[in-house]
Amino acid sequence: MNNIAPITLGIIAVTTIVSLIGFSNQALFDRMKFNVGAILHDKQWDRVMSSALLHGDMMHLIFNMLTLYFFAKVLIAFVGTVYFVAVYLAAILCGGLLSLYFHRKNSHYSAIGASGGVTGVLFATIALYPEIGIAFFFIPIPIPGWIFAILYLAFSIYAMKGQLGNIGHEAHLGGAVIGLVLALIMVPEAIYVNAVYIAIMFVPILVLAYMVYKERK
Repeated sequence: MNNIAPITLGIIAVTTIVSLIGFSNQALFDRMKFNVGAILHDKQWDRVMSSALLHGDMMHLIFNMLTLYFFAKVLIAFVGTVYFVAVYLAAILCGGLLSLYFHRKNSHYSAIGASGGVTGVLFATIALYPEIGIAFFFIPIPIPGWIFAILYLAFSIYAMKGQLGNIGHEAHLGGAVIGLVLALIMVPEAIYVNAVYIAIMFVPILVLAYMVYKERK
């Protein structure tokens, strides 16, 4: 699990390159970002997926790619490359469609980021291996994976309350749910082995779901 898989490296490389180009190329950024009006009225459905290749700033990009790096290799070790890619893409798709549903009456709404896919991989991994230790270079003590997952969604909740940027917070919710569901479908015994951790992770998911519903009501 120490070596990065080629597919993970590819996703990180492509996302980083496109995001960096998007920082200075407004035309590309505007064409690829998630935008309700462009999707529903102009039928540009590719934006649901292409927006995952864009990020708001360098910190947004680094945080998402670091999270993907740490958790992708663990998920691949459990379920293999094909299922990892399936989780990542399904989480992006479901997160995007959830955002589209909640903002369907606001044609000006836009969002960017791979957060849906990253959150899906994160929660799928934690469902299978909740006690994995995550160590960052600026934090000397490893953080248990299930705590990191809660903190990750907690930041999304904070960002939503503060209306920080045009990051797709609904995508976090959709990604988290689809990640958990797909992991438990692929490895059903995890439901019994990691039941307590899975239940704990549903708490921030339910809080975020309530906030999304309340904000968009």
